[in-house]
Amino acid sequence: MAPTFGHGKIAYLEIPTADVARSVSFYKAVFGWPIKLREDRATAFDDGVGEVSGTWVTGRPPSPTPGLLLYVMVKSVGATLEAVVQNGGRIIQPMGEDVPELIGRFADPDGNVLGLAEQSAQTGG
Repeated sequence: MAPTFGHGKIAYLEIPTADVARSVSFYKAVFGWPIKLREDRATAFDDGVGEVSGTWVTGRPPSPTPGLLLYVMVKSVGATLEAVVQNGGRIIQPMGEDVPELIGRFADPDGNVLGLAEQSAQTGG
């Protein structure tokens, strides 16, 4: 399926890493992101619904302190936080600290901090 196009849509993400293979393994295991090799030989990904793509970039420091904070929608924040830890990340903010929203924050193996938002909390279901 082709992504939705439109003015103002978030379309691309660059994730700093010191080890592309480690990052590929982490994000594929935690979120199931499809991985691809672009024509320029960069390793890239698509999000879980094919709407946002991106790549891992080396030579750039990680983002360990939230400024602009990206949240990834998941079916279960609790289960995803467990997967984060099992795959080399760490929990920064456990689920439930921002009740009523079901969110959490984690650091990937490079220390980049991202958020998780539970699908049911976002859709009301």
